[in-house]
Amino acid sequence: MSTLDSLTQAEDSAMARAALEDAVADREPISLKEVVSEAALQTRVDKKFLLTPEQFTQLSERLGKKFKIMQIDARRIFRYESVYFDTEDFDQYRAHRQGRHRRYKVRSRTYADTGLPMFEIKTKGLRGATVKHRIQQRLNHAGELTDDNLEFLSTVLDSEYGQQVPELQPVLESAYTRATFVNPVDSERLTCDVELEYANDQRRISGPDLIVVETKSADGRGASDRALADLGIREVSMSKYCIGVALLNPQLPANRWSRLLQQRFVPEVGVS
Repeated sequence: MSTLDSLTQAEDSAMARAALEDAVADREPISLKEVVSEAALQTRVDKKFLLTPEQFTQLSERLGKKFKIMQIDARRIFRYESVYFDTEDFDQYRAHRQGRHRRYKVRSRTYADTGLPMFEIKTKGLRGATVKHRIQQRLNHAGELTDDNLEFLSTVLDSEYGQQVPELQPVLESAYTRATFVNPVDSERLTCDVELEYANDQRRISGPDLIVVETKSADGRGASDRALADLGIREVSMSKYCIGVALLNPQLPANRWSRLLQQRFVPEVGVS
């Protein structure tokens, strides 16, 4: 990437961050405790969208006052850091690419601003709903597959799919900055991510310079979904994990996301 391209990317990223900060500044806050009790949505329908800063500002205006912003200790924007685990052959990446019903993601996530680490497994439930299973882990074990994590993963995979735990290893690090909008009346959430970064042992990639919006509702037809539809913004087939793996491992097949990778991320990425 040229110096000029780097400067342009930095400017675009700053614009996305500024749009997010403006959108959360004056909203009524909601505490983490209230979010957990009123809109935890461990089983939900997720939809993902990519918005320009201008589109995001329009969306924020359409959401109205029913959506509050999650706030912890005066913070409204938080840094998330995750380590994803997969087999040496990227079995779960391939399962997601092929759209298999019995697929899952395994990650260690650290909420960097609060120092809270969690071990999480996301599975697919009935009618394609996402089910999140998680336990808290010690900060000094963040990013590791501990015995407790493996025992928890074994229980989840056996219960959900009747499967045993394969041999896993860390394959991807990701980080981004997030704000969470919450509609406590309808138990609906809207996560908004900027400054996305991916890394493995060999490479580090940033992008896209857009706002990754994910709606989380009980049926996929929440107020935020309707607002996005009114703006003419279409859902994208995107997994942050799979996009990161494809970007960092261009030898892997990524035809399911080839257009998205070429148009929204880096044009030189090889896809097949």
